[in-house]
Amino acid sequence: MTSVIGWDIGGAHLKAARAEQGRIVEAFHTPCTPHHGLALLEQAIALASERLGSAQRHGVTMTAELSDAFETRARGVATIAAIFKRQIKSEHIDFYAGEGGFVPYSAIGEHAGAIASANWRASAELVARRLDAALFIDMGSTTTDLVPIDGGAVTALGGGDCERLANGELAYCGLVRGDPLAGLTLAPIDGRWTPLVRESFASMADVHRVLGDLPEGADVMPTADGRAKTAEASIARLARLAGFDAADASVEQWRSFAAFLARAQMRLIEDQIALLQSRGAIAREAPFVGAGVGRALIERSARAEGRAYRDFCEFLDAAPNAARAASDCAPAAAVALLVGARG
Repeated sequence: MTSVIGWDIGGAHLKAARAEQGRIVEAFHTPCTPHHGLALLEQAIALASERLGSAQRHGVTMTAELSDAFETRARGVATIAAIFKRQIKSEHIDFYAGEGGFVPYSAIGEHAGAIASANWRASAELVARRLDAALFIDMGSTTTDLVPIDGGAVTALGGGDCERLANGELAYCGLVRGDPLAGLTLAPIDGRWTPLVRESFASMADVHRVLGDLPEGADVMPTADGRAKTAEASIARLARLAGFDAADASVEQWRSFAAFLARAQMRLIEDQIALLQSRGAIAREAPFVGAGVGRALIERSARAEGRAYRDFCEFLDAAPNAARAASDCAPAAAVALLVGARG
């Protein structure tokens, strides 16, 4: 039986998915913060390996090379690859290089630029094999990928983050780690426009926790103040963003504040969709395909735009108990299946 583990090594989370005979049977994510020390990257790999077991083959994609743990992205790719190879100790490790496909460890140096932050393309390629036209949107904890598909092919213009941001194919806002104040200087509180405090007092996880739409298990990072992950504690953190204590307004008023922040974040994503539409990148009948821990918000956006919505897990064979996690960990699941399909 052919077993493959796909790995998506990020600067905040490590995601891994196990495939047996082309079927995802388990997917898993854990915190991974190399900027706090490379030992944490090693621990995350060890934890995932213990959880998912050994495999005949491994496929790796990454975004952690962007971490300020590394002087350059190329150095990050090389370091992450070396750590992974040392820990996994397998002769069958392939690294995903975007349009270039998979490359062996020996070719890391010459393909570092293509390997860097290519995880979005793996997921989109899997969808493109099944749909002629779509907008694939993966809303993760930190960023949102927006990848146009047309003619059964990925038609994104950008490769790296800089180009993708400029072309409407990436938004630096996510369900959990995003900045609640991104793009904002004022918010309506108690009937007036209130200046906001540019400090890291809270995260988007607090916003969605207060609104009651934070998926179970999505927030595995510490809170900004180290206090509890409760709605009450989240309200206290959000209140600081406006220079208040939680007691200075009612619970309903703070929920209204959280809803305003959530809408503002979605506008950033909708602006990127508008940019894609402005160049004719999204066919009128194309559905939105959602992935990542924030895909419920993408589904809402699709409905608001009058678009059909499809979940990423529809485009892969996954055990029933692994389907939701596979969508949460879309690049890892995609890499596992793409490696397995190579024979």
